[in-house]
Amino acid sequence: MGPIKTDVIVIGEGITGLCIAYWLKKRGINVTVLAKDSEVGGTMKSVQEQGFLYETGANTALETTSHFKELVSDLKLESEFIYANPEGKNRYILRDNVLHSMPLGPGSFFFTRLFSTAAKFRVMKEPFIGRAENEESIAEFVERRLGREFLDYAIDPFVAGVFAGKTEQLSVRSAFPKLYALEEKYGGLVKGMIKGAQERKQRAEKAKDRAEIFSFVSGMQTLPQAIGNSLGKVIFFNAKVTGIRNLTTERNEPSDDPDARRYLVEYLYNGKEEEIEANVVIFAIPAYDAAPIIKSLSVETANVLSSIYYSPVISVFLGVKREDVRHKLDGFGFLIPSKEKRNILGCLWNSCLFGNRAPAGMAALNVFVGGARQPELTGLNDGQIIQETLDELKSIMQFSGKPVYLNITRWQKSIPQYEIGYQRKMDMLAKFEESNQGVLLAGNYRGGISVGDCVKNAFEIAEDVSSQVLSTR
Repeated sequence: MGPIKTDVIVIGEGITGLCIAYWLKKRGINVTVLAKDSEVGGTMKSVQEQGFLYETGANTALETTSHFKELVSDLKLESEFIYANPEGKNRYILRDNVLHSMPLGPGSFFFTRLFSTAAKFRVMKEPFIGRAENEESIAEFVERRLGREFLDYAIDPFVAGVFAGKTEQLSVRSAFPKLYALEEKYGGLVKGMIKGAQERKQRAEKAKDRAEIFSFVSGMQTLPQAIGNSLGKVIFFNAKVTGIRNLTTERNEPSDDPDARRYLVEYLYNGKEEEIEANVVIFAIPAYDAAPIIKSLSVETANVLSSIYYSPVISVFLGVKREDVRHKLDGFGFLIPSKEKRNILGCLWNSCLFGNRAPAGMAALNVFVGGARQPELTGLNDGQIIQETLDELKSIMQFSGKPVYLNITRWQKSIPQYEIGYQRKMDMLAKFEESNQGVLLAGNYRGGISVGDCVKNAFEIAEDVSSQVLSTR
């Protein structure tokens, strides 16, 4: 008896792999998902304890693509789908030990005390700044176009909140391709935003700064769980992939033979060695997990995958008495510029965003520590992390008292960093895929790190793969 045979193998149980498998199955493609975990979701896990609800991974998502609504409708999740409270649009930035609300429009920008008068006038010079000649970091790009103060107190904290990264290390072209494209295509940010808004309207797309924040009543894991339930028995849990072989090469078969099952994936299934054959294999796992498996096909590609840096992050969830926090908690939370030299990256006010995240009279807070900015802090023990967190909250939010609930989640490899030279790495991965037709690399290290990016990219991959598979039938 030979190995199991299928059309497509998806390796990974995170949101990218699940969405790819979902749309492939919906189009009538035989797909098998190999999940090394015992449940779906990857890093996207929702935990409910003592009346609090917190996330170990993504806390929210932005409705930047219509595919979210498609999934919610298909999976009958309408009653679970919730938008954040309107107050969630407010975001605070710390400057000189004071939390300032981030301006939401031109009017509030000119009256805010977050930026000096000189900084406001410097931003107005942006339409007259020329294009760059070489690849730039986010820091270089923003300082050139908008000035140092805007970099320090707007973009730097934002990058810490999104990537847990450093502006001087990340490539603007790779990390924020749409921002980069405004200069490349239109010659400037202001011109580009005006013209780009018109084009998005025609494509029925939403910019991330205008998209609505959402989650689910039972947390973000609701979405992968629903997708997993719809996939049913095509998911093999506790299946750890150990290797991949190119059978086309081994069997000396013509690579253009549509009936050739070209790849064999080896995996441990509940501790037992198993094999499965398919025309297409999609690696929807982190780059560092894909690297040792891909090595048998390409050492060079394995080295590229291994070279992608993931910043370490510690997430500290606190359940506190509302009366112990003097701040009114009327927003998404706050971010801290690196110039402020604090020991946390920022704090998310979960219970302000969604009412069911904490019991009555309580507040749910999520503090983030480390990142590429201060990776050394992730080496502190739990007691030290808790003390640093409480000290910062007392100073910034006038928090008094003690938490009634605490949880620490450590991610030694959290968010891939799209650093200077990252596009060259992506080009090398694309070249590998061209040379190994039928093997695809997917995940948040390609095409964007947000949940929306992952879902959008998964849909596009599923469309391409289903077209290829169906054309051979």
